Amino acid sequence: MNKKMLALALAMAFTASTAAVSLAASVKCEVKSVEGSTVTLDCGKKASKIQVGSSVKVKAGGGKAVEGC
Repeated sequence: MNKKMLALALAMAFTASTAAVSLAASVKCEVKSVEGSTVTLDCGKKASKIQVGSSVKVKAGGGKAVEGC
């Protein structure tokens, strides 16, 4: 009986952790300035969805190619 309860608890923990990842917020922001390795973004009212220290994914140019020297 203990093995079944442990397996159930682990399955529930896995399900809860994957559900939390799928609830990540999607916010569109505008780049206001770039200084060295620091980028300042303006996300408007939706900025409250982002917390300090959280990881974010940035997509440059809205799908356009970014070319360098």
